[in-house]
Amino acid sequence: MNRNGMLRETVREIYDYISENLYFNRPDLEIKGEQFNASLLMGLLTGLSQGKELIIGEPGLGKTTSAEYVCSLLYQFPLGTIWGSEVSGHPEQTEEKIIGRPDLGRLNQGEEVVVWSHFTLLPVKIVDEINRLPETKQSMILDGVDRGNWAYLNDAIINREYCLFATANYEDRGTNTIIAPLIDRFDVMVESKHPSANLAYLIGMKESNGTALRNESLESEFQLLLSERMPYSARMQKIEGLCARFGEDLAKGAGIRTLSSSDRETIRSQKGGIPFDLDSNAFLRLVLSELSFCYRLGQKRSHETCHEGCHFTEYYCNRVRNCISNRFPTSVRVFSQTLAWLLGDETVDVEHLKAVLPFVLAHRIQWKEDAVAQREKEPPSDPLQIYMAKEAVKEMHRRYMEQGPQVKKALAVACRIMEGEAMEPVHGDHPLYWEIRRDLGEEIVE
Repeated sequence: MNRNGMLRETVREIYDYISENLYFNRPDLEIKGEQFNASLLMGLLTGLSQGKELIIGEPGLGKTTSAEYVCSLLYQFPLGTIWGSEVSGHPEQTEEKIIGRPDLGRLNQGEEVVVWSHFTLLPVKIVDEINRLPETKQSMILDGVDRGNWAYLNDAIINREYCLFATANYEDRGTNTIIAPLIDRFDVMVESKHPSANLAYLIGMKESNGTALRNESLESEFQLLLSERMPYSARMQKIEGLCARFGEDLAKGAGIRTLSSSDRETIRSQKGGIPFDLDSNAFLRLVLSELSFCYRLGQKRSHETCHEGCHFTEYYCNRVRNCISNRFPTSVRVFSQTLAWLLGDETVDVEHLKAVLPFVLAHRIQWKEDAVAQREKEPPSDPLQIYMAKEAVKEMHRRYMEQGPQVKKALAVACRIMEGEAMEPVHGDHPLYWEIRRDLGEEIVE
């Protein structure tokens, strides 16, 4: 077996180990005949792709612990080290607790030296109950969440590798709205569901709660190293050495294989080279057009409304308030490629897109009230946001199945026109045809 196959096998073993021993769950997502638990699968894809995941759900249903298990096995950190780096969302949270603080001893000598938090330093980042952070304090982590760039006083560090998991309970008197710039930075949103009465009983009967992923001796060494004053790059090199030792201990003691830093880099390189096939390329363009198009205004804008009698009322441009951001197609690409890699597929196809799209869309769409009212009457098995995203993907996929050949023809003709051929653009009712004609510089009227 080549290294690609070995790494894929290792990730599959990690999924199975967590599912069978640590995070009991029901499979609720079928992809190409295989059954997965959506929350655990998206967590693995997040860790592998340096992504950002928002996990919602009731208290006590494994939102934070599932993220901890994924981070421990994908990044070779003992649970104690991960616990010590987590940020808790609460109104009194400060920049000094999240990012860093001044070294008071050096400050008294007139030097500005930053003592970085473990959350900032480590590549695995978990924010517990992020929606309990007041809206004014959520902006403190925006740049770090987006680019891994953390600044404090006159100093800054940039994480070479990182992933972010944030949890959010459902709304109550203590929660706040997650601000739009922050919510858009999450690649996916999933729900950690109740595992069922029988699995919950087994959870209650098990004494082990991830003890195999503890190593108190190494956790102490991590603590000492993270507290040392040395350049960030040198500190991370030493941390990788401790991670390797923890991975070796897990392999010898519990028979659990993990991923090294070079393994993760190899996976990102391999999955980044997986191309989109023609259908997935065209289907994603169709989705993007429905979620951004407005005939009258040129694009969707959240503060402007559709005019009466619009020709495009049957499409999703008429059911959503906002314009989908440019982070959306990036998230789709990264997660669909990572899923294709995990399944051993050579190209990204429509099935990969159908699997990831609802979780990439759910938190990014602002629905109109009448669209919500229509779906609220139905019996969803998911939170309303995820349910409506799933239904939207199903409907847009049905449209693509009906118009796929015509859509691909329209795109091919547009490409030939752009290359200088004298041809007439393909016409059609869907917003994508109108977007193509606009890109070709054609003035069109409804």
